[in-house]
Amino acid sequence: MESTTTPPLVTLRNVSKRFANGTLALQGMSLDVGEHDFISFLGPSGCGKSTALRLIAGLTRLSSGEMHWSGANTGKTRSDRDLGFVFQEPTLMPWAKVFDNVWLPLKLAGMSRDEAAPVVQQVLELVGLSRFADVYPRELSGGMKMRVSIARALVTHPRLLLMDEPFAALDEMTRIKLNNDLLAIWREHRFSIVFVTHSVYESVYLSNRIVVMAARPGRVIDEIRIDEPYPRGEEFRTSSRYNAHCTAVSRSLHGALHGLDVDH
Repeated sequence: MESTTTPPLVTLRNVSKRFANGTLALQGMSLDVGEHDFISFLGPSGCGKSTALRLIAGLTRLSSGEMHWSGANTGKTRSDRDLGFVFQEPTLMPWAKVFDNVWLPLKLAGMSRDEAAPVVQQVLELVGLSRFADVYPRELSGGMKMRVSIARALVTHPRLLLMDEPFAALDEMTRIKLNNDLLAIWREHRFSIVFVTHSVYESVYLSNRIVVMAARPGRVIDEIRIDEPYPRGEEFRTSSRYNAHCTAVSRSLHGALHGLDVDH
């Protein structure tokens, strides 16, 4: 999935984050996010997964280390439209209809409602909500609200989509459906994704790379490649290959929970 001739989209080198209260949330993290990568961060609570996402997004500052965007300092070259962020909760404006929730990033960028309309309608169709543009969030199911959140993140056509446990609160059937739809959108539009999850099964199904992290202090202890072709579907979910990958990732996660470094 990665090209050996193009530079990484985002590069982290020995990145650490210590909060004002003294907590070392992340220590010595190094990572390359390639073009069209699907990377999952997997690990116990408190291992720095969400902190790493916020650092990449520029929502919090590094305490030490370096981060570069496409080979140059992020502060010099990255546009806010290069990046989309989907949080664990949909964080929609309850007083605004679906269209206006999705339009928000373009509105903040100075695009009028009429100018944005074709783009918003296109992305609503992409996530299966073209008939719900004039509906308020309170009228939607949990899965549909998350689709609105994903549409809002995609409306700027980002190069990198950051997703912080977006499906954790959903029932299993809705989660599987959204996993499949997300993979279809990712394959068609060829952006990169960094995805936070607590689920071994979800990480194996979605990702081409899994970064396993350990807590206290948060750090990377393993990186596992899932060299399986896309598209993936029920045949892959029920295959012996999927089970073998899940077993290997579970073993690595067990090491993370017990503070062990994994040696392949």
